[in-house]
Amino acid sequence: MSAEEKPGHNWNAAAYAAQCGFVADLGAPVLDLLGPLAGLDILDLGCGDGALTRKIVDGGARVIGIDAAPDMIAASLRRGLTARLMDAEDLAFERPFDAVFSNAALHWMTRPDRVIAAVARNLKRGGRFVGEMGGFGNVAAVRVALNIVLADYGIDGNEISPWYFPTAADYKARLERGGFIVDQIALIGRPTPIGTSLAAWLDNFAQVFFHALSPRVRVAAQDRVIDLLAPLLRDETGAWTVDYVRLRFAAHLPE
Repeated sequence: MSAEEKPGHNWNAAAYAAQCGFVADLGAPVLDLLGPLAGLDILDLGCGDGALTRKIVDGGARVIGIDAAPDMIAASLRRGLTARLMDAEDLAFERPFDAVFSNAALHWMTRPDRVIAAVARNLKRGGRFVGEMGGFGNVAAVRVALNIVLADYGIDGNEISPWYFPTAADYKARLERGGFIVDQIALIGRPTPIGTSLAAWLDNFAQVFFHALSPRVRVAAQDRVIDLLAPLLRDETGAWTVDYVRLRFAAHLPE
């Protein structure tokens, strides 16, 4: 799911739905952390195309989704959801929420302390913040391959990375500084099958890394990344499994 529009990254809801349905499908464990949904007011932070937001609504909650990607908000609205174009650092609602939920979005928000502060401002006392994001070690093989290829073009992949993948200790400390009591937090290794096209995954999630290259060079660079990763992430049937590591947490504000 998306959260911020990054320079060089344009979210396409149709491509995302066609190629990245696994993101919402694998969101059930973090959704379970919310518990019974009926009657709750919930903010879905980085709602993307609304696939998981719809499940929260169907559970009986009143939900507002926010995202910084216009095409994702349009897709959420087409699902009949309440969704607003908004930056996560600038949350401003008239009434506080019982809970803020986020799946696969917080790692796109590279100023986490500002996001955590915004979440706290928009929660009731005792309100919960529940989420899952990319954690330390997430897509490590992919990032190494990107850095190797981009270095040949004089580009530092770490400098242009759009991602923030914290350790559990780092994010726990940030939550506590933001006023939260952390109920649970853990890194979870989750190798993730993505089908037979790593190119589609790169197109959806790694556009930023290729943005500075000309279209012709971009294709060649992406092909080199795929060639480097094939022995590690592609099996004998041609299916790819990306080395995901997730950071899952549940926290709450004091009463």
